[in-house]
Amino acid sequence: MNPATDENTSHHTRQAARRSKRSVRLFLVLWIIIIALGAAAAYLYSNHLREQMVLEIQTYNDQQLMAVKQEYQTQLDKISSELVSLQEQVQTFNELLTFTKDNAGNTTDNSNQLYSELREVKQQLDTLQKKMDLLK
Repeated sequence: MNPATDENTSHHTRQAARRSKRSVRLFLVLWIIIIALGAAAAYLYSNHLREQMVLEIQTYNDQQLMAVKQEYQTQLDKISSELVSLQEQVQTFNELLTFTKDNAGNTTDNSNQLYSELREVKQQLDTLQKKMDLLK
């Protein structure tokens, strides 16, 4: 065997081993970069999806809140109109009762009927007032 050939062969073997190590390192570095980029992309996409879901939920909640508010306002308006109507009835009964009291003698029982009706109207008025207080 020729010593020059052995030296040349061992030199090529060392160079091939270095190239092999370099290519393995390069391959590992590229995989690490690809994995890091994939993880970063997944993180950014999950943040985007979360923000989008938060906006959708907020929009849905705002719509539901407006619907509840409108329903509440409708009920409140209805009860208020009923309350005004009952107050007018009470006032009318009071006037009628006063008139009947002034004109009635001891022989008629009309005032007792008016008091009974007035009591019923006041009970209805109290019930509506309680409902209105509950809605507030």
